[in-house]
Amino acid sequence: MAIKITDECINCGACEAECPNTAIYEAAYEWKYSDGTSLSGDLILPNGKNVNAEIEQEPVSDEYYFISSDKCTECKGFHDEPQCAAVCPVDCCVPDEDNVESEENLLEKQKFMHPEN
Repeated sequence: MAIKITDECINCGACEAECPNTAIYEAAYEWKYSDGTSLSGDLILPNGKNVNAEIEQEPVSDEYYFISSDKCTECKGFHDEPQCAAVCPVDCCVPDEDNVESEENLLEKQKFMHPEN
């Protein structure tokens, strides 16, 4: 299951620097799949979605920090727990019920984005 940031976010930015997948972005930021990953060009994500890693994507939120669920692995392959949730001072980094994934899927996604790890 990916993590999401709720509207209780105070926009402190503590979570952004902790994300090993560069999946957390400031409000209204246009993001890319290539940000902080080994992804490039046209590709098919593990979830079957066709994307171009260098094309800017629409922000998920224009009011508070957000997480790209396609890039979130709950820090699997890097840490024992989601680092965004560990550092959030208002506990607004919570499991995203709309993006449920098994640990196996999260690890597959991590290896897809970071084959060198």
